Amino acid sequence: MARLTLTAFVSLDGVTQAPAGPDEDTTGGFGYGGWLVPYADDGMGAFMAEVFDRSGAYLLGRRTYDIFAAYWPRVTDPEDPIASRLNTLPKHVVSTTLTTPAWENTTVVSGDVPAAVARLKERTEEGELQIHGSGVLARSLMAHDLIDEYNLLVHPVYLGAGRRLFPEGGQPTAFELVGARTTGSGIAIQTYRPAGRARFGTLE
Repeated sequence: MARLTLTAFVSLDGVTQAPAGPDEDTTGGFGYGGWLVPYADDGMGAFMAEVFDRSGAYLLGRRTYDIFAAYWPRVTDPEDPIASRLNTLPKHVVSTTLTTPAWENTTVVSGDVPAAVARLKERTEEGELQIHGSGVLARSLMAHDLIDEYNLLVHPVYLGAGRRLFPEGGQPTAFELVGARTTGSGIAIQTYRPAGRARFGTLE
């Protein structure tokens, strides 16, 4: 059974929308796309290479899938640590409208998504089943306690607007920190695993 992991680029105020470019996602009039670009450095690249090296399959939302499918199949260097994995390993895209995906090794997930994802975790025998970005999908799976590990790359920028990773009204959850590092540009990379429901008390 595979571990389901989420890797997300996050601002200081929790925004995950359109990190890599101004036209990536303008939903809601979001005008700050590309906010990670000034901080992208070798440390971030090294961490992402490590993440992809652990992958066995991918689970993506439709928007993230379309962004990836428009770029990564054109990267044909067999030594590229990301393209070499994305272009060959199984990809599962959650969509109600996509019927004939062109990207090799892609299957469409629809219907009861949480149940389908639970089955995918059972069927993935080697490596991690990885979510990258895909905020809407990630939030829906959080509600069913299906994500086993969170890689959060927290960038030193406050945006004040945009879609956030953790939704209002979500189930309060405690996490265990299992890894941490900081890149030269100030990205705080934190890896967390859920540790049950959040507990509350009083300081005396």
